[in-house]
Amino acid sequence: MSEEGCGRLVIVSGPSGAGKSTVLRRLRSECELPLQMSVSATTRPPRPGERDGVDYFFLDHEEFEQRRQVGDFLECKEVFGRGHWYGTLNEQVATGLNAGKWVILEIDVQGALAILDHQEFNPITLFIHPGGTEELERRLRTRATESEAAIAARLETACREMQFMHRYQYEIINESVDQAVLDICQILKDQKETKPCSKS
Repeated sequence: MSEEGCGRLVIVSGPSGAGKSTVLRRLRSECELPLQMSVSATTRPPRPGERDGVDYFFLDHEEFEQRRQVGDFLECKEVFGRGHWYGTLNEQVATGLNAGKWVILEIDVQGALAILDHQEFNPITLFIHPGGTEELERRLRTRATESEAAIAARLETACREMQFMHRYQYEIINESVDQAVLDICQILKDQKETKPCSKS
């Protein structure tokens, strides 16, 4: 049996502070599907401990722009106020899918909508949030790592993003990481049953 083309694209979005990274890390270790995180490209410099090709593909502005001009990105955007670009490389997604992997994109709403507009991948889409902006604010304040201005900015962005929640197939309320992981794994298993890999 050839597994080429048997992979699925999984898009995960949600406001900052919703616990997406924690849930996805647990999901990859506990769900028996062949899950693989897509590694994004960025023009920002590496932070301490980050590795090129593992955490991000770190590109300078010139290379990023060249690759953007020739259509190497599935989606990309500049984060205003910071001046750095972020993007999903087509080859990252295509290589994973062709190897039979379920490629997970953890991207913002803007990037997700750009991919949905193309409709070529038929992705599984999930929106993770903590149950509302009040709970999100509580979590951000509990972390005690954000200034008041940063918290206000994150909440404003979260309110804007949650207006697009209806564009996603599944809503995951992350009240418990354990439950969120179980729910997402079951959703993906159900999707596998409804679209099994064709044998050749």
